[in-house]
Amino acid sequence: MGLLPRDGAYFVKHLCDLGRQVRAAAITARPSGNALGTQPLSHVARETAADTIYDLDTHIEPVLEEFCQKWGRELPLVLIAEGIVDENGAEGVKCFPHGIQPAEAAFRLIVDPIDGTRGLMYDKRSGWLLAGIAPNNGDTTRLSDIVAAVQVEIPTSKQNKSDVLWAVRGQGAAAQREDLSSGQTTPLALRPSRAVDLAHGFGSVVSFFPGTKLLAAELMETISLHGGGGNDPGRPLVFDDQYISTGGQLYEVMIGHDRFVADVRPYFYHVTHQPAGLCAHAYDLCAMLIAQEAGVIVSNALGQPVDGVLDVTTPVAWAAYANEHLYKRIEPVSVKFFADRGLLPT
Repeated sequence: MGLLPRDGAYFVKHLCDLGRQVRAAAITARPSGNALGTQPLSHVARETAADTIYDLDTHIEPVLEEFCQKWGRELPLVLIAEGIVDENGAEGVKCFPHGIQPAEAAFRLIVDPIDGTRGLMYDKRSGWLLAGIAPNNGDTTRLSDIVAAVQVEIPTSKQNKSDVLWAVRGQGAAAQREDLSSGQTTPLALRPSRAVDLAHGFGSVVSFFPGTKLLAAELMETISLHGGGGNDPGRPLVFDDQYISTGGQLYEVMIGHDRFVADVRPYFYHVTHQPAGLCAHAYDLCAMLIAQEAGVIVSNALGQPVDGVLDVTTPVAWAAYANEHLYKRIEPVSVKFFADRGLLPT
């Protein structure tokens, strides 16, 4: 693995600065008095190989470009993010400052400028800036190479506070709550649940979009039955929360709100022989280091660590467990569920 030319604190500071700039731009883009206004933030600007780019996203792209160009003059970098296009028309990767070759970069920066655009553009729920730093190992650089990460909350119009979280590998995670009116900051404790089952708690299998909902419901029913919640509709003990934001979901586990979340859409498409639809990508998980450093167990839901190349198109499946008790209780259920459907050897 390559080495970084600065320590983790240096990168955390820069990523927090980027997050605050993106947050400010998103707030400025919001029409006053109405989340939609005359030019809806939900207007489709364009489609990319990774995902749909909405009008809200287009307000953030120049901020990211300018930030990376300035930082790149200090330390050359490779940016990986959906929606960006390099000088040759290639999507998802761009070098800064302009004109350098990828091999000249000191590090790779992977960013999701707004994770949770769909909820934020309707002013329903916070989005998140997610960013991770890895040594530049070329096109083989992976999620497991990330050594520093930040996520910054982009709040809805009725919020005046925003949470900022960060981590450096091997040094733990930290967070603070920022008052957007006064600028005052207060420490924020990251305390994943210590519950040993799902009873009277939140646990979810992602089913955001049509195409995978039936299998997602079946898997969640199976997990609930064996995860200590039961399946009695007259006495529901497991609660569901479909937060359309990977960073937001990991935040909910870190902060102690949720006990378990799984996004295994790639497996659903595989076992149903459907063309792959929209799934999580590396940029959605580029800040998962924070959850891991906070004590959350993040796996691929099949008993292995989450990993993948740093690009904008490769699907990634993941599951997050608030503690080891929940991991040991739920992960084998997921493994058997997919083994029974031919995804794994029985």
